[in-house]
Amino acid sequence: MFSIFGKTILVMALFRLLSGSFEIIAALLILKYNDIEKALIINSSLAFVGPLILIITTAIGLAGMSDSISFKKLLFIFAGVALIIYAVKN
Repeated sequence: MFSIFGKTILVMALFRLLSGSFEIIAALLILKYNDIEKALIINSSLAFVGPLILIITTAIGLAGMSDSISFKKLLFIFAGVALIIYAVKN
């Protein structure tokens, strides 16, 4: 089944599955502790994981496209990702 997918696509999907698993585990931990302070700490830790996964999957995708994308477009993509992260953090 996995042979029909490209290696880049498979790695990007696995990182997204990992990210989703972190979200589910965080939700279960919030329910387990049943404490607002701990819930905020757990939720805040997810604020680090989300942008990190975004950067990693974007970098993997761009590496896979590096032979078919111009340097100018590459700069625009990195600028867009940087602006998304800046907007989320501020």
